[in-house]
Amino acid sequence: KHADATLAAITVEMVEGAEPRARLEVVDDGKGGADLGKGHGLAGLRDRLALVDGELIIDSPDGGPTRLAAEVPCAS
Repeated sequence: KHADATLAAITVEMVEGAEPRARLEVVDDGKGGADLGKGHGLAGLRDRLALVDGELIIDSPDGGPTRLAAEVPCAS
């Protein structure tokens, strides 16, 4: 909505390791600059993921693209 993106890709995968995790990743071709500041929607998403021992990872340099990944622990 705010990124002026024209394309987005979504992947879902299992990340194996000592603690298996489910990972959902969204990448767009927008203008970047996603903000985790308090009061922004992404901060709320980060807080909700933390409740289930999950993590939100954001790479969104000015000029784009934005890469957002959500990881949560899961049984293998």
